[in-house]
Amino acid sequence: MAGVPTDRLEPQLLTLLRGGGYSLDRLRRDLLAGIVVGIVALPLAIAFGIASGVRPEQGLITAIVAGFLISGLSGSRFQIGGPTGAFIVIIFGVVQTHGYSGLATATMLAGFMLILMGAFRLGGIIKFVPYPVIVGFTSGIAVIILASQVPASLGLVIEEASAHLPGQVASWWRNIGETSPAAALMTAGGVVFLVLWPRVTTKLPGPILVVVGATVAAKLLGLDVETIRGRFGEIPSTLPAPRLPDLSLETIRQVFSPAVSIALLAGIESLLSCVVADGMTGGRHRSNTELVAQGVANVAAPIFGGIPATGAIARTGTNVRSGATSPVAGIVHALFVLLVVLFAGRWASEIPLCALASILLVVAWRMADWHLFARMFRGPRSDALVMLVTFGLTLFVDLVVAIQVGVVLASLLFMHRMSVTTQAGFITRELREGNGSDDPDRTSAHQIPHGVEVFEIDGPFFFGAAERFQNMLFEIEHPPKVLILRMRHVPVVDATGLRALSEIHERCRHQGTHLVLSGVQPQPARAIGAAGLTLRLGPANVCASFAMALGRARAILEG
Repeated sequence: MAGVPTDRLEPQLLTLLRGGGYSLDRLRRDLLAGIVVGIVALPLAIAFGIASGVRPEQGLITAIVAGFLISGLSGSRFQIGGPTGAFIVIIFGVVQTHGYSGLATATMLAGFMLILMGAFRLGGIIKFVPYPVIVGFTSGIAVIILASQVPASLGLVIEEASAHLPGQVASWWRNIGETSPAAALMTAGGVVFLVLWPRVTTKLPGPILVVVGATVAAKLLGLDVETIRGRFGEIPSTLPAPRLPDLSLETIRQVFSPAVSIALLAGIESLLSCVVADGMTGGRHRSNTELVAQGVANVAAPIFGGIPATGAIARTGTNVRSGATSPVAGIVHALFVLLVVLFAGRWASEIPLCALASILLVVAWRMADWHLFARMFRGPRSDALVMLVTFGLTLFVDLVVAIQVGVVLASLLFMHRMSVTTQAGFITRELREGNGSDDPDRTSAHQIPHGVEVFEIDGPFFFGAAERFQNMLFEIEHPPKVLILRMRHVPVVDATGLRALSEIHERCRHQGTHLVLSGVQPQPARAIGAAGLTLRLGPANVCASFAMALGRARAILEG
């Protein structure tokens, strides 16, 4: 793996096969790790499918098809893909509004978006999603999952479910009188077991023990608890025939916004999972390759009736701890789930829904990371505000809206902070540069002639700072003969900044003031040239240094 750039679009499996060195011992370790992860993934895939508002086998299909492709094409050696809890809320909402056909279209669109992200080297996308937004929607999803599992935990039968917290609470509260003591006790027992079992051993996955134990207990004791068979019928023992979803323009238009959110969630969680695996192993993943793998998996999964998939952090961690050495372990995990579906699907149909609910309750609680939620309140108030807005919109409106509003709000706050950090003022009247005596370009090292004003911008010159810049310049009572605008500390200028420069130039021209730019950095110089501002100013008025700008000012004064 050494020597292959991390931005190269080459799956880790292909690197492994080309490089050789894959021994029988590594194969044995990958087989064992893949089987362990497959055992963990089996009940989770069923639970995530049911909680998402689709059939249980659709969760299994996703673990098989998407899990196989993600591991085979992944930019990480340890990534395990499949359905995850983060998608539950958005899948449920899309299914309720557009049916499974709309979800399949949205999933495929999201897959194409992810492929394009990887192809255009946008693997660093995770850096551009504000952390408060991630904490906000993740915590909101966890709360909704917790509330959504109350009916199954208590054995309640609710015909019309809701994707939003108020509707969920209202629905199970109306039916609370129909609670099944057997289901409630089985759920409580499952939760306690899952919490305590890791203290005993981590070699045997707790979820599969809960599922097997609950199924056997329900049969032997004749407990009156609802099973998968009772709600959905028997799980098919074959994969469905491939079928393309509805890709009409009207359907695409309707589900485009959810598709963007699915792509964003898949990208965030998959890259986070890769980072976790890197931290556990000391390796380095290829983020762009990972996005392409996620995209291909989400294009293929709905063709076979699957749901959105991404890298699963917990299952990936289990894969590493189980001794996996390569993507082969992830492929084995998908094949193991396939074998279970083909040869033991009818037995899986006997799993009590309350047992799956206990698993999801623990998953949701761990997903929330409540200590991170609380920690946000000890940071900047603006970050806490972004988190709370995203959290509240996830609970009471919609996850799609929550992500979009959260990102926009965080961006606006970021731009406000940037505009505040950009300093501007008249050096000749306000700014003092007495420090830094080793700087030959400092203002105090030069004699500024009468009739020359020096103005400096320090920081990015974009639309957040342009208005303040113009307002300060408009306060000039007596226009100078020459206005030198120092830009040595301006690394970047945007269209609004260029517009502000153009307007200042026009104002100076009407007042009889010559505008001279000093110390323009490469990006602003290119932008100013491309906008035609260099020609309007006159090339002689765009100077490389402050000394040259003063020389130009003296020439103007003497002329």
